[in-house]
Amino acid sequence: MSPDAEAPLSAEDTTAHARWEAALADLEATLDDATGTDATGTDTTVDGTAAGTATPWSAPTGLGPVPRDLVGRASRLLAAQRDRITAVEDARRVTLEHLGALRAVDATRTPQAAVYLDASA
Repeated sequence: MSPDAEAPLSAEDTTAHARWEAALADLEATLDDATGTDATGTDTTVDGTAAGTATPWSAPTGLGPVPRDLVGRASRLLAAQRDRITAVEDARRVTLEHLGALRAVDATRTPQAAVYLDASA
């Protein structure tokens, strides 16, 4: 048997591998929901709201080390999450800049006199 040949997985390894695949699939689905598109680029929003945003994510426990054949998938997922974080931070920065501009315009306005007079008093 060559060193590169993989030995058959034990039942425990198969179960751990399946748990890792499920965890990665869950994270990929969460990332797809956050971006509003799935892996094929199809829009997954409902009336402009990303589907699945109501369910909070919790970290899986007891997974053990990442199986060797899933390391590439996990790395790509990590890179996609980092890209999404950067996009959210950029959107936050732009929103804060717009809010600052609106506040600056509002600060230049002087209070105006009342338009209506309560004559019943």
